[in-house]
Amino acid sequence: MVKCRVCGGTLDEFVDFGRQPLSDAFLEPGRVDDEFFFRLAVGMCASCTMVQLVEEVPRERMFREDYPYVSSGSAVMRDHFESTARHFLDTELAGSDPFIVEIGSNDGVMLRAIQKAGVRHLGVEPSGRVAEQARAQGVQVRHDFFEESSAAQMRQEHGPADMVYAANTLCHIPYTDSIFQGVDALLTPGGVFVFEDPYLGEIIDRTAFDQIYDEHFYFFTARSVQAMAQRFGFRLVDVQRLSVHGGEVRYTLARAGMRTPTAAVAELVAEEAVKGLADLATFERFALAVERVREDLMTLLRRLHAEGSTVVAYGATAKSATVTNFCGIDSDLVSFVCDTTPAKQGRLTPGAHLPVRPAEDFAAPFPDYALLFAWNHAAEIMAKEEAFHGAGGRWILYTPDVHVV
Repeated sequence: MVKCRVCGGTLDEFVDFGRQPLSDAFLEPGRVDDEFFFRLAVGMCASCTMVQLVEEVPRERMFREDYPYVSSGSAVMRDHFESTARHFLDTELAGSDPFIVEIGSNDGVMLRAIQKAGVRHLGVEPSGRVAEQARAQGVQVRHDFFEESSAAQMRQEHGPADMVYAANTLCHIPYTDSIFQGVDALLTPGGVFVFEDPYLGEIIDRTAFDQIYDEHFYFFTARSVQAMAQRFGFRLVDVQRLSVHGGEVRYTLARAGMRTPTAAVAELVAEEAVKGLADLATFERFALAVERVREDLMTLLRRLHAEGSTVVAYGATAKSATVTNFCGIDSDLVSFVCDTTPAKQGRLTPGAHLPVRPAEDFAAPFPDYALLFAWNHAAEIMAKEEAFHGAGGRWILYTPDVHVV
């Protein structure tokens, strides 16, 4: 019987995506024999309602020295993190000699704005390549995993933090006990822990099953975050809906008794109750919707192949690993994937082994159809690739259902 990693309750499994690879482990051609696979299944805790993966992948396998994702790769995300930094500078970091620690700081896109403002900061990043990119921009980085022991060392070296922040990171970390103990050791008495991650409500509404992959261990709601925070002596005091990455929520936690929760917290918890985001039946219906999307997508791709249409994919995203491997998409159906990330180009996608080629190859010549894996950046990408649509090309999307535009 699988137990919840937060509270120890029983997990009720509701969807199984089968054998899956590491989502960001892009392979060199000819070196695919030792690829790592695991079972990607999801369950809900019957006690605290936290939705989470059934099987944990070792962190060292996922967040390696050559981890290819960079937060600043999208103009939308660069703007988001710059505005986030300005917001923090005007609020939580507006006092005397403030100090902020970011868990999973990646290439330092948010902390660069903090650094330019002359505010003390520290990024904590386990992946060496992106950590070095941040250092090259003047960001102070500790090359390490954030946990209780490393947080205690940071407190000793740098003093207490007014704020601990994490973006698209906390959902990656199964060991919540050590994280919260580290945050508690690091924060000032009135400090806050702020994190933003994909929102389970949006995943359900959009049938965005590709948000489920090895790196996303938890899928948060306001209710489950409330329960998690309370378990470790914290309280959820604010929530903010965000449009990035297909819909996220920014959660603000403070120590119990230090701040009064905003009305937004109660409103979101009430909305979740109406939508049944603590009910197993809701997730069982989601699993059925996922099966329909798989069937419809494969039917479309097979028909296009039979008709002789050319199809390529756009965006070698981590989440595309779930789509390609769960659906069984191979290079007969999708010729290759275009991506702007140099570290992915010339490699093969995890599991499905689709060739990854530079974005310039998208127009050499344009395909008839483009399967948009990076659908969360659809507006940005479609504006950039107007010539594709002008040449008669059409986009294939699969959230919330399979459709062509």
